[in-house]
Amino acid sequence: MAKAKRRSRLILTTLAVVLVVGALAAAFWPRPLMVDMGAVTRGTLRLTIDEEGRTRVRDAYIVSTPVAGQLQRVSVQPGDPVIRGETIVALMRPINPAALDVRNREQAIAAVDAAQAALRVARADLNAALANRDLSETELTRTEQLVERGISSGAALDRARQSARVAQANVDTAEAAISMREAEIANAQAQLIGFDDPGLATAVGGGSNDIPLFAPADGRILRVIQQSETTLPSGAPIMEIGNIESDLEVVVDLLSTDAVQVSVGDPVIITDWGGTTDLAGEVIRVDPFGITQFSALGVEEQRVNAVIAFSNLSDHYTGLGHGFRVETRIIVWQAEDTLIVPASALFRNRDAWAVFVVADGIAALRPIEIGPNNGIQAQVTGGLSEGERVILYPSSGLSEGMRVAARVIN
Repeated sequence: MAKAKRRSRLILTTLAVVLVVGALAAAFWPRPLMVDMGAVTRGTLRLTIDEEGRTRVRDAYIVSTPVAGQLQRVSVQPGDPVIRGETIVALMRPINPAALDVRNREQAIAAVDAAQAALRVARADLNAALANRDLSETELTRTEQLVERGISSGAALDRARQSARVAQANVDTAEAAISMREAEIANAQAQLIGFDDPGLATAVGGGSNDIPLFAPADGRILRVIQQSETTLPSGAPIMEIGNIESDLEVVVDLLSTDAVQVSVGDPVIITDWGGTTDLAGEVIRVDPFGITQFSALGVEEQRVNAVIAFSNLSDHYTGLGHGFRVETRIIVWQAEDTLIVPASALFRNRDAWAVFVVADGIAALRPIEIGPNNGIQAQVTGGLSEGERVILYPSSGLSEGMRVAARVIN
């Protein structure tokens, strides 16, 4: 009986030891490291410069006032079509005269009175000149008769003729003086014309004919700068006209460090413009000068304008107008059918690039050679083959020869 108890106790002790040893072995047995994995693929790799842009009409026309005057209320609206030289986009009137204060008005009235008095003097001079002319003509006729009878000499006849011509000249001078005085009266009366005195302006022959302003180009009204009736100086802008159907382009402000990588002719992908498909474009100009700007964080930046022309027909981007926001991706480098590795798998090992390649669940360190890197993918020029799996985001605890397993994301 005692022997049977000892055998049972031994069996239970052995089982307990086995269970403890098994639990400890399971707890401390090396497990594979959970990692994210990616594959080496073959495809098209692009190196792009992504930046926000704005659409604009290449040749926009600003309609401005040709002379100082009163702009009538503008009736055209943005989007209205216009035809060059035919569509009247605005009307102007000559500028109103300035209001006269009491002193200037009294001076103008005195000038009118003086001009009228001078006219009366000129008319009196004309009457005197006419009387002298009549007398000179009578004396000339009498002298001619006396010369024919031999009573008077030829010298007397010459003096009579001279007197007649002088008298006629005095008449002509007096008539010219009357015309001059009448003009002086009109000028003095014009000084009395005020913006609140249209009756006097009509009395002296003034007018207020509208001056039409015609569209300088075919297209549409882009924006109306001044719509209300107002008085404007010469050269003041009124509205902007452009052709959004055939003259639309995109302007992108690039960092100067990015602009040096962009060349005329580089293809562009235009996205997030509001349509269902991306648009194609091409760089047609990179400005040779930079502009100092400040970012939203107050950082000083040198920006350079790059101009992009649409490669699509205007029917493909119907709805885009002047000043619309778009996203652009300028392709500065591109390779077709090339070997590609995720950029998140790359890290520096001494003086070379390296990745961890997974084979049979074991991580193997492998140095590689890469080409251009766009931050998401990189071109592989040596060290990897298509289809190999690499570890993404390798941690500092990962080393060569460790067992790894792909992390499962639920």
